[in-house]
Amino acid sequence: MKIVNAQRNWASWIASRIMEAMSEECCLNLTGPRQGLASFHHLMTDLVERTDSQYSYLNTLVALSDSDELAGICVSYDGASLLRLRKPFIEEAFRRFGMDHSNMPPETAEGELYLDSLCVDANFRHRGVATALLKASIDKARRLKLPKVGLLVDKGNPKAERLYREVGFEYVNDAEWGGHPMRHLQYDLTHSI
Repeated sequence: MKIVNAQRNWASWIASRIMEAMSEECCLNLTGPRQGLASFHHLMTDLVERTDSQYSYLNTLVALSDSDELAGICVSYDGASLLRLRKPFIEEAFRRFGMDHSNMPPETAEGELYLDSLCVDANFRHRGVATALLKASIDKARRLKLPKVGLLVDKGNPKAERLYREVGFEYVNDAEWGGHPMRHLQYDLTHSI
């Protein structure tokens, strides 16, 4: 397995993984009552193809299997850039769905590489793909000279939280995103060698 920077032509597949990471309920909440998952997938694919979006392929690491199959993704960016990077999503959600998400609170802040979306394709789970993507993201934070790597994990997903803690993430505080109670976890690079 190898971790590579995403390619623009993988946008549809990446969008599907981001939606899986978000959950179907969350995706439908973001589109509004008159839209479906297909409409949200079109939006997300367009955002992945862009260079100025939080979901951009430029912000995405991809795990490839030994036979070069797409195995998983991790979308991450400097938390200080969230509001600028979120703007395309807000504008497109309003234009396409009439949904105003402009008051959505930020889920990250300056000083951390924020892991927005992590998802491993169902065919590649339990093979260390998520761990490899997390470690590659920690290396990315180190290259960007960011002192912390942060993420939100749903309180109803103890399996994912256990994985993050095994890699070295620690609890910071409680949070909420998309109507779900979450835990904010961070990996502190100032404590690692």
